[in-house]
Amino acid sequence: MPTRTDAPPATGRLRAAWNAAHHPVPGVPRWARRAAYAIPFTVLPSSLWRIGTVVLHLPLDDGEARNSGSLPPWMPIELYVILLSVLSELLAFTAVGLIARWGEVVPRWIPLLRGRTVPVRAAVLPAAAGSVILTVMWTGVAVTTAAGRTIQGHALDKTMPLSTFDWRAVVLAVTYAPLLLWGPLLAALTVHYRRRRRQVGASATEVQETASVR
Repeated sequence: MPTRTDAPPATGRLRAAWNAAHHPVPGVPRWARRAAYAIPFTVLPSSLWRIGTVVLHLPLDDGEARNSGSLPPWMPIELYVILLSVLSELLAFTAVGLIARWGEVVPRWIPLLRGRTVPVRAAVLPAAAGSVILTVMWTGVAVTTAAGRTIQGHALDKTMPLSTFDWRAVVLAVTYAPLLLWGPLLAALTVHYRRRRRQVGASATEVQETASVR
C-alpha cells in the first residue's frame, strides 16, 4: 500500500500559531514582554462583566446595562456586546505586535504585503495615538465617575451599579479599573519599539558600510 505522510496534528498547528503570535524577537526585555502580554488581560475583566450582565443575565446590575438604547433595531444588544468585547480583545492583542515578529515583518497569510518589513511609523503612529486616546478616555471616566458624574458631565443615574455602593458597585469597579493601565502600558511599549527598531536599523547600516569598505 502506498504510504501517506501524516499531516501535523491540529494541536501542533495551533501551538505553532500561538508561539508565532506571542514569541518575542531578540532584544526584547522581560518588562516589555510582560507589559505586552498583560494588556489583553486589562481588557478581559470588563468584557466578561458585559457578557455576564447582558448575555448571560447575571445579577450584576439592575437591568440597565441590558437596555439597547440607541442601537439599530436589527442589532440585538447581546450581539452588540459580544462583538464589542471581541473587538476590544483583538485591539488589545495588537500590542503584542510591538514585541513579536509579526510587528516587524508582515505575516505570510496577509496577501500582497506578506514578507514585507513593517515601516516603523506605520506601527508607532497608530500605537502612540491609541495610547494617548486610551489614557485620556479611561482616566476621564475614572475621575468623572468618582465625582458622581458621567463622561458627558451629567449626574450618575441612581439605578447604576456605581450609585448603589453595594457589592455590584465593587464588582463593576474591579472589572473596569484595569483599563486604566491599557494606555500607559501601550505608551511604554511604543517608545521601546521605536528605540529598538532604530537601533536594529542603525546596526544593520553599520554592518553594510563595514562590508562595503572591505
